[in-house]
Order: sequence, then structure tokens, then C-alpha cells
Amino acid sequence: MTVTRDGDNWTTEYELDRDAPVWAFFNSALLEETHLPWRPDQWRVVTPGVVLERSAARDILRTTDGGPVPRRVQIAFTPRPENLEAEYEVLVFTDGSVAMPSGLFDVFPLASVAAAADVPLDLTDYPLETGPSSVTWRDRAGPILFRGQRVASATAVEAETYVLFGEAELAESEGLVTVIDPQLPHWIGAAVKDFAPSIAEVYARRLGPGQSDRPTVMISWNGPTPGRTSMGGSVLPGLVVMKFDGIGVVEPNARVRSMARWFIGHESAHFWLGQVVRYERARDAWIMEGGADLMAILAVKAIDPAYDARAELQKEVDDCIRLADQPVVEAAERGEHRANYACGAVFAMVAEGAQGRATGGDWFDFLRPLIDANRADGVLTRDEWLDALDAVSGDTTLRRDMETLLDQGSADPARMVAGLFQRSGVAHRLEMGRVVLS
Repeated sequence: MTVTRDGDNWTTEYELDRDAPVWAFFNSALLEETHLPWRPDQWRVVTPGVVLERSAARDILRTTDGGPVPRRVQIAFTPRPENLEAEYEVLVFTDGSVAMPSGLFDVFPLASVAAAADVPLDLTDYPLETGPSSVTWRDRAGPILFRGQRVASATAVEAETYVLFGEAELAESEGLVTVIDPQLPHWIGAAVKDFAPSIAEVYARRLGPGQSDRPTVMISWNGPTPGRTSMGGSVLPGLVVMKFDGIGVVEPNARVRSMARWFIGHESAHFWLGQVVRYERARDAWIMEGGADLMAILAVKAIDPAYDARAELQKEVDDCIRLADQPVVEAAERGEHRANYACGAVFAMVAEGAQGRATGGDWFDFLRPLIDANRADGVLTRDEWLDALDAVSGDTTLRRDMETLLDQGSADPARMVAGLFQRSGVAHRLEMGRVVLS
């Protein structure tokens, strides 16, 4: 693929390596608010006889006559900063710069439209017929920013990064590189520059080296939208991407500052839990997301003693209980991505409780041996995580109940979570059936 910006005109040119009646997009997330596909509204196929549409859980390219998609396909598109469900999003800066995730355009062939219904969300074990795509990015107005460098164009396979088109300013310091929207409220940029290095120091001290000791942070600003207080983001190797939106973040206050710090802490945590080690399958996202949640809560509390960690932990408990009536491992397929964060954090709290009883340690003490043991292969599996829990707790019923919540869900999640907390030493009480941390 070749992605080109020419003023306000954006195109991607596909050179496909074989004849196939259907090509499906790897990245086929839905819009967060409407649960509708975003591509049909933003992308327009220029090549005659080829259509872009939704089929089952995938966006696809197909021909109107059922024959093979032409080897060369051109698409015109207009990038917009939409909120997507658990996927990398386009960032649009107020100066016109655009940051685009490199995996946005990747496709793979299918034998038919009907075959799209049989493609799982997690492609880990799916027999793909093609290798990774080579993508070239270029901007006719001038250089692009690729992996921290300004270049005339860039070509890469599985780049796993964001590509920045435009003149957004790059600022470098000893431990951080930032690209910040010029209209972003000043206090947010200052908080990131001040807080990100501090929280990375906590993680490095407790967990050893992370994936990057000098990350790039890109922050976009969607404006002071009335009635909104929104923060979003993601992480890729060496890169944290953040997006702020809403009137609620224009002026600093204690609540929003705490939210921003936790947010920085969560995304930075993925340089360890997500980059140094990653999950084996997408259904195990609870390991990374919930673990990063607890890392962030503990690290922010260590830096800011006034931070209300218990309130954040209570939210994790409440959300997990609300969502664990169905299998946590199927949460993404239901669009309930929050379950991976909340229940993953609850499981991490159980591990921390068991670690505290065994050695007086905390979540970082439980996590560090798992990270160190898997630095070579870069994968932390569900069994390795649960085996570590068995070893530190000496109580296999903890694993049993976690696996029930993961694989089956429970008709009474509150009872199961309370039992996990009681047997692992997490202080709590029951108030009219609600599990309340104490």
C-alpha cells in the first residue's frame, strides 16, 4: 500500500499480490458511541466495480460482479478523529496535522463474502494466506514524522507506530519526546511532561527495564466540547498516544488532574505489561489491561499520597461484578471491553493480596518475576499467570473461581468476588450484597 496526502486529498493505493474475490481489513473496529462501522462513512473506493462494505465483524473490499478484486485498487478517504472500540484511532491536530496508525490499511484475502462470518476477532490461530503488508507513507507538502524522525517518506512492514503528517512541533527532553496539539490546554501538556517521567521511574524501579526509556508522547485536542470530559489513548512500541476532549478538561481541578495522571500511568504501564511481555491471545487482554490499571493506581498513589486510590479500586470491583455475569474472555465480542480492565484489575488485586500474605509484597512483587521470566519470548500466558498465583497463594480455589468468571461468567459475581477477596486477604465488607473495599 502507498498512503499519500496531497493537501486535503488523501488516497491509498493497493497493490494486491493475488486474485481473491474478497479482501478483509484486520482493523475493523466499530464506533464507540454508535457501534457502527466507520470506514464506509470516511472511505470511498475510486476503482470501478469495487465496493467497501461491512460483512459480519469485518470491513471488506469486494467486486460487484463476484469476480476477483483488481490487483490495483485506489481508495480516497477523509481522516476523522473518531472514538473506536478498543482500537488505534486517527488523531487530528488543530493545526491540520494528522497522526495515523500504521496498521489501519492492512488487509487479507478471503474466498467469499460468506467466509467473513467465520473469521474470528482474534486472528492469532487463523490461517492467513498472505504475509504482512508493506506500507509506504508520503506527504506531498513535505516530510512526515516516522519513529521520531522527520523523513521524506517511509516504507515499513508491521511498523507498529503512528505516522505524523504535518508540521506539529516536536519537543525533546532527556526522558521524553512530545508532540502536543498547539491548542491543548496548557496544564495537560505540563502535567504529561512532569508526570510521565516520574511514573516511568516508579515502574522501572519496581519492574526493571521497560520497552522504552525515552518514549514519544503524541497528544491531540478535540476542543472544548460542551458536556464532555474525555480522555483516550493507546500505546505502541516507544509511543504513547493520547486524545483529550471536552469543556471538563479545559481548566485543571483535582479530579481531572487525578484522572489525567492515572491515564498517563495506565498507558505508560504498557511499556512493561504489553510491550516487554504481551498476552498470547486477545481473549487474555485482562492480563494486560487490568494489570496496567492496578499498576497505574499504585504508582500514582506512590507519587501523590492525596490520590484516592480506594475510589478507583472500588470502581474496578463494581464494574467487574456488573459485567462478569457473562464470560470475561468473550467481553470484546460483546462490545463490553471494560470487563477486561475491571475484572483484570480485580484478579490483580487478588494476586496482590496473596503476595502480601506470603511475603508482605504487593502487585509489583507478584508481577516482576513473571515479566523477568518471559522477557526472552515476550509472551505472558494465562497459565503462567495463574500458575504464579497458585504458587504464591497455595490455594488452587482462587484459580478455579477466576477461570469460572473468565470462561463461564457467574449468576452471582458479587459472591464469587467476595470469596476471592476473603481467601486472598483483600480487605472488604458486604453491604446489602455489594462488595465494598475497606
